[in-house]
Amino acid sequence: MSAEVSLTGRADWLGEKHLQKLLAALKEGGEEARVAGGAVRNALIGQPVADIDVAATTLPEETVRRAEAAGFKTVPTGIEHGTVTAIAGGKVYEVTTLRADIETDGRRAKVTFGRDWKLDAERRDFTINALYAEADGTVVDLVGGVADIEARRLRFIGEAEARIREDYLRILRFFRFFAWYGDGRPDAEGLKACARLKDGLGRLSAERVWSELKKLLSAPDPSRALLWMRQAGVLTAVLPESEKWGIDAIHGLVRTEKDLGWAADPLLRLEAMVPPDAARMKILAERLRFSTGEGERLKQWALTASPEPKTTETELSKKLYFGDRQGFLDRLRLALAAARTRAVEDNQAMVEAGGFSRLLGFALKWERPTFPIKGADLTELGASPGPKLGATLKELEKEWADSGFILDRGALLERAAKALEG
Repeated sequence: MSAEVSLTGRADWLGEKHLQKLLAALKEGGEEARVAGGAVRNALIGQPVADIDVAATTLPEETVRRAEAAGFKTVPTGIEHGTVTAIAGGKVYEVTTLRADIETDGRRAKVTFGRDWKLDAERRDFTINALYAEADGTVVDLVGGVADIEARRLRFIGEAEARIREDYLRILRFFRFFAWYGDGRPDAEGLKACARLKDGLGRLSAERVWSELKKLLSAPDPSRALLWMRQAGVLTAVLPESEKWGIDAIHGLVRTEKDLGWAADPLLRLEAMVPPDAARMKILAERLRFSTGEGERLKQWALTASPEPKTTETELSKKLYFGDRQGFLDRLRLALAAARTRAVEDNQAMVEAGGFSRLLGFALKWERPTFPIKGADLTELGASPGPKLGATLKELEKEWADSGFILDRGALLERAAKALEG
């Protein structure tokens, strides 16, 4: 136990009244309860805390009884594994009974509940994720996690291979947590174990794989982790599309994001790593079970041709109107990042970067204009419903776009009348 380490002054959330009330209720009668895992880790690192988990010696049914008696609403989110969600005042806490894994198949585990904090810590994946904090902020460290946080070192608890065989998702979590919290080189034993056992990733559901990849790609700078993933053969195992295309563009994209203040965008980063091939992107989206929006964005990016840096704003406005705006934004961001990377040694690339920056600025502010006439307008002019009406309308829309979208309704109707007369 590292009693000398405390969250005092590092975790405002620890003093939150609902959390303190929950901890007090769970500790009555000689039981124990502590904040666990990521909240403690992030507080020590100085990063924001999104979720607060609690570990307790109370059995799930007793956790429910005590939480409800203290005024919390409870939800049995994973009660078979000891997890109960307690809610009060808009605050959500996951409370899990101390446990040990007694049987695993690489995806899920059968557990037994207990009262041994060390066993509970040792069932977790990494030392930095197995820290606890008392209600007064005292940090309880049973596996050396505090020292690893101070060294920005990511280590599996115990034998790396054994931890991975319990859940093969831990291979991806190893690289994800390295991207977020690691420094220097990854732990050698962990890296070797990930490389040896990478075939086990095939046992995982597509949803779990993509969820981990997306979290990794959301890290401030995932480039080092991706390089080690590639070296270990893990990246090819989960993202074979990246093997021949390469991940070199990631470095320049991350630098550009930092320089220009762009938010980390996991899908844009993915696009920097895979070929712009619509058919292959469809397969990728299906294989990793992308959401409809994610799959459509990837497809449109692949189908969209990147504008040349000398493209005029009028030309770009036409492309944006008839094409997919998000596809162009993605193309322009990637083109700008690539040009800025080359500009270090290439003056022409610097000129290109200026062009792409201008176009991106225009595209971000661009608002889609509304075509001022409809099919009903042509019907009133005597047109009959059918292919000719549709073709005329489409031609008028093209002329309107060619004019820079400045032809007004009256001028368009005049043209329409002449076209229908012909």
